[in-house]
Amino acid sequence: MGFWIGLAMGVAAGVALIVAFARCENSRGARRRQLAATVAAFSKMTVEDSRKLLPGDLYPSWVVFSTQQKLKWLNQELTKIWPFVNDAASELIKASVEPVLEQYRPVVFAALKFSKLTLGTVAPQFTGISIIESNEDGIVMELEMNWDANPSIILDVKTRLGVALPIQVKDIGFTGVFRLIFRPLVEDLPCFGAVCFSLRKKKKLDFKLKVIGGDISAIPGISAALEDTIKNAVEDSITWPVRKIIPIIPGDYSDLELKPVGTLEVKLVQARDLTNKDLIGKSDPFATLYIRPLPDKTKRSKTISNDLNPIWNEHFEFIVEDADTQSVTVKIYDDDGIQESDLIGCVQVSLKDLQPGKVKDVWLKLVKDLEIQRDRKDRGQVHLELLYYPYNMKDETPNPFKQQFSMTSLERTMTSNGNGSGSTDYSRLSSRKRKEIILRGVLSVTVVSGEDLPAMDMNGKSDPYVVLSLKKTKTKYKTRVVTESLNPVWNQTFDFVVEDGLHDMLMLEVYDHDTFSRDYMGRCILTLTKVLIEEDYSDSFPLEGAKTGKLNLHLKWSPQSIFRDSGEAA
Repeated sequence: MGFWIGLAMGVAAGVALIVAFARCENSRGARRRQLAATVAAFSKMTVEDSRKLLPGDLYPSWVVFSTQQKLKWLNQELTKIWPFVNDAASELIKASVEPVLEQYRPVVFAALKFSKLTLGTVAPQFTGISIIESNEDGIVMELEMNWDANPSIILDVKTRLGVALPIQVKDIGFTGVFRLIFRPLVEDLPCFGAVCFSLRKKKKLDFKLKVIGGDISAIPGISAALEDTIKNAVEDSITWPVRKIIPIIPGDYSDLELKPVGTLEVKLVQARDLTNKDLIGKSDPFATLYIRPLPDKTKRSKTISNDLNPIWNEHFEFIVEDADTQSVTVKIYDDDGIQESDLIGCVQVSLKDLQPGKVKDVWLKLVKDLEIQRDRKDRGQVHLELLYYPYNMKDETPNPFKQQFSMTSLERTMTSNGNGSGSTDYSRLSSRKRKEIILRGVLSVTVVSGEDLPAMDMNGKSDPYVVLSLKKTKTKYKTRVVTESLNPVWNQTFDFVVEDGLHDMLMLEVYDHDTFSRDYMGRCILTLTKVLIEEDYSDSFPLEGAKTGKLNLHLKWSPQSIFRDSGEAA
């Protein structure tokens, strides 16, 4: 009897196990089919679909969305025809680069030319291609290229002392992106009228210099001067927006040539909390600014001695040749006299981020290297005002970019924004060929209140007051003292007669009043650009040099434009 009971229980248990296993397999099969359907759906997603599902800042750093296509076939064909390309390109490069080398030839050299130039036996490798633009006007594509070259390049260098030096350029390592423009599209083969090529982005350019039969380091300064000359020649001859035009079908292709499209004015206002590069004392900061890093296109500010919070308030104007791709770069250095200056930090602003005809006022954090975005060290900040004004910008007033008179872009904007000088007689201006406009007027400043000011007294309070002054004049005003308050209310108005509004600055310094002394609490430094444009506005300004605190101000401008000779001091 027990045997039959055990047998029945065993059969029941076996059937139960079989049923459970079958159900488990069915469930696993269903999950696998669901997962396969999900994977199939993901495989059909485009890059745009994935970006809709997950914001870009949530992707891990190793996720890259590439728009490039591989060019293995092109590299194979280029390797085959490279000997012929070498012969043709060597003469072309020599003819086009030699005049540029002569243009940037250092003064220590009497002559600089190629005695031999071949590109070697190693063909460059194209690692990817992307289509930037494709429409009825033409096609724009970019090719990324790596080239570890073994060229035979010898420069004949003659110094002012009459010494001839044959210098070999060797071990060239290059990585960059070339832009090709096929325009205009035509009905005749090969279906485009001309092709333009340019070095869109130079990621790496390394090379070594060697005096044949000698040591280049034995002659101080020669190596550095020659390296700078070669890099400037590359920058000026082929780097975007400079482009080389090769006509394929005879025609007029002047519209493809490099032409200025507008002007950019940068107002270098100030910097704060700069890194100290000196062991004794403080850094002596100055700034360089450029759109294209060429010696004749780079601007330099004055040096502010022994100051980590320098105030420059200087204007610089640049010619813009391609607002969609160009950027303005600002680098701040510590001036070490005859020694090489130490880089404190740099920033870059893309021109496409600027609204034409509008002043952009920004504080930007300095970084060590523009190519490395993960710089967490605090190097300070720089304050800029930027204005991009295209030449073809339409306005109710005549085009202010006439050459008959000298005005900065900001001055042109002020005179065309209806701030009291909108009725300027431009024919009168053009008759004064060397005149500039001064923006003279009365600046009314109302110090409304302060908020969350730092506590300077033992009781956790302060007795704050504000000292107001213009940087270029001696006029000063002072508010009344508000006792025992971190949120004082003043509501006091002060009028300044401003002789040159575009080039002056308003300074407000907050102090804690004590019986026999005063404690510095912080300051606000304002350019007058915004009030010149808007005429009347209110805003809150954080205190510099304080952990907390801000001032609430109301500013009003009553303008009166006058003229002065451009040779007079601003």
